[in-house]
Amino acid sequence: MTRSQPGNSGISSQHSIENRLQIQRLLEPTLIISSGVGSDVVQGLAQTPKTIPPRYFYDDRGSELFEQICELPEYYLTRTETKILQNCACEIAAITGACEIVELGSGSSTKTRLLLDAYQQQGLPLRYLPIDVSAGMLESSAIQLLGDYPSLQVYALAGTYELALSQLEPRQLPTRMICFIGSTLGNLHPQECNVFLSQITAALQAGEYFLLGIDLQKPKHILEAAYNDAQGVTAAFNLNMLEHLNWRFAGNFDPTQFTHWAFYNETAHQIEMHLKSERSQTVELSALKLKVNFESDETIRTEISRKFNLNSIQQDLKAKGLIPRKVWTDENQWFGLLLCQFHPA
Repeated sequence: MTRSQPGNSGISSQHSIENRLQIQRLLEPTLIISSGVGSDVVQGLAQTPKTIPPRYFYDDRGSELFEQICELPEYYLTRTETKILQNCACEIAAITGACEIVELGSGSSTKTRLLLDAYQQQGLPLRYLPIDVSAGMLESSAIQLLGDYPSLQVYALAGTYELALSQLEPRQLPTRMICFIGSTLGNLHPQECNVFLSQITAALQAGEYFLLGIDLQKPKHILEAAYNDAQGVTAAFNLNMLEHLNWRFAGNFDPTQFTHWAFYNETAHQIEMHLKSERSQTVELSALKLKVNFESDETIRTEISRKFNLNSIQQDLKAKGLIPRKVWTDENQWFGLLLCQFHPA
């Protein structure tokens, strides 16, 4: 575990940014094996059908590709959630008051600016704790934010959600809001979702807030287009997971021997993304001492993206003590944003 700040540039404004930025690296690549990281890859590739957790999408290149996905015409999620945030950010700030923002999977923090603007307009202090596995993305986005918000303090945590949530330092502002937007909750199976919400409540004090964005159920043709874009960016994003595994675990995946496959499972109300093997082949991940055999057309499921019923998810949240204070949706009822307050039983 290390803390770092960006390198000195000799420019006074840069020094000002450095004074307002801390990056805590919770897990270094050299600690991968001793920490047990990679056991989820071993377990997933031993299953039938094979799976890899979606966290392995997000090396620096994967994070960049996802930012591109968010700009695609087919990918309605980001622009729909952004529009909702544009309409309700000031109301969120008014409800919470002075509040430090913890964001899971922050990426480039584009939508976070809407919240920062709202708090700044109301004269409230700005403290931001972005959490992402990509330290490079955290640093680059934090530097941009600090240049645009002179009073902002950023304490970034590079690591998994579980690790970062368990190591949050005591808040410095009157309350805290954990943000999990972008419908990333949909990547979790129901049991995993239950565990995750327990991790959220363990990280919150009574009266603190949880802001959740969820993609809602809608027609199949809209959903499938969003995950099979014409430019092939989502396919590149999916295949980049193999490059990430090669780098992280000394692997020899050949991405040209796999293809992207995404479809909507109407029974389970979820998009499924797979990588399909083009031929029979054997892949080795040396750092994990793992060899994996693939049959032709055998797939690795890399992601599910569940689509939620708004009433059902509110009941699940209430059962965890996360009481919805306000719920916002768009005019098509395609996406939901829920501001919950934690009231432990």
